[in-house]
Amino acid sequence: MENPSFVLRAVKDVVFEDRPKPTIKDQHDVIVHVAQTGICGSDLVAPYLINMKDEGNASSLLTHEFISWQRGRIGPYILNSPMVLGHESSGVIAEVGSEVKHLKPGDRVAMEPGVPCRRCDYCRGGSYHLCGSMIFAATPPWDGTLAKYYVNASDFCYKVPDSMNMEEAAMVEPVSVAVAIAKTADLKAHQKVVVLGCGPIGILCQAVAKAAGVSKVIGIDVVQSRLDIAKSYGVDGTYMPERAAPGVDPMEHAEKTANDIKEKMGLGEGADVVLECSGAEACIQMGIYVARRGGTFVQAGMGKEVVSFPITAVCTQGLIIKGSIRYLTGCYPAAIELISSGKIEVKKLVTNRFKFEQAEEAFELVKQARPDVFKVMIEGVH
Repeated sequence: MENPSFVLRAVKDVVFEDRPKPTIKDQHDVIVHVAQTGICGSDLVAPYLINMKDEGNASSLLTHEFISWQRGRIGPYILNSPMVLGHESSGVIAEVGSEVKHLKPGDRVAMEPGVPCRRCDYCRGGSYHLCGSMIFAATPPWDGTLAKYYVNASDFCYKVPDSMNMEEAAMVEPVSVAVAIAKTADLKAHQKVVVLGCGPIGILCQAVAKAAGVSKVIGIDVVQSRLDIAKSYGVDGTYMPERAAPGVDPMEHAEKTANDIKEKMGLGEGADVVLECSGAEACIQMGIYVARRGGTFVQAGMGKEVVSFPITAVCTQGLIIKGSIRYLTGCYPAAIELISSGKIEVKKLVTNRFKFEQAEEAFELVKQARPDVFKVMIEGVH
């Protein structure tokens, strides 16, 4: 077989295809033999579990290829033709274009899966993550990385040290997301930080915050096993919120819970920074109220497209509200350093491993949103 690929043909319709091996068209590109690919599922399970049969009830953080598989779209990007899935990948350089000077065949790399145009005002201004012409793996109509070979821009492939294995190299992608969230929040030493959602991104945000020297990190989740994992990453406290009783106003419940968090976690008037990594409406509301006056709230989790939001509290508390998407300049090198130096241990996040030919089984497992399933990895084609 030339280039075995795991292809999404339509909603919930996946198939293995043998596609032609890609060729280098731009001499600054490289062909990567994909080694490992990660899947990241919902950040919060019950009671905020997504109902996959009802798009309107989506209320948890999902990776974009998982949303695409289940719903056939990622925000405005709609699946109109078959597309290879996958975007969290590492691999070995197989071929290089004639203009590539810093990489050679055999080099082990982590792949940044979004290549911007480099010409628009956003790119030229240093905000390439906002490029409107971004080519992002497994975002319609662009193919992803779950294939034997994948073509990527050479400057978006990062050599990893020999001390890192290829699973760790694939985990550079979610760590880069966490680094971008932390940079968006402008984290500083001695701050108090609350992270809502202890899925992979939430846990990694907590780890990045600790590495940045913040004085206190609190993890919030509704699943005890995930809070336990947060504790293993050195958070200073964890909290499991209760569901609102029937008939109780959700906003009142959010404010009451936030006050309880502040009191029990020793946050005083509130957190300096709130990182919302769940996408759950109740957590978003709670996060606004747990922030101190003048604090920063960063929304990273994606769930329902429209939520009830306490905008008056945002104004009266003078909060700084930011959104975070993908990666910023320098996030991939920073993530590689955090992993290779041992500051963030990613191996213990991997709970399930599959061969390439078991890719559909891997996605089905993620769909189940089991609390004992954290990070799922798919091995590449040999």
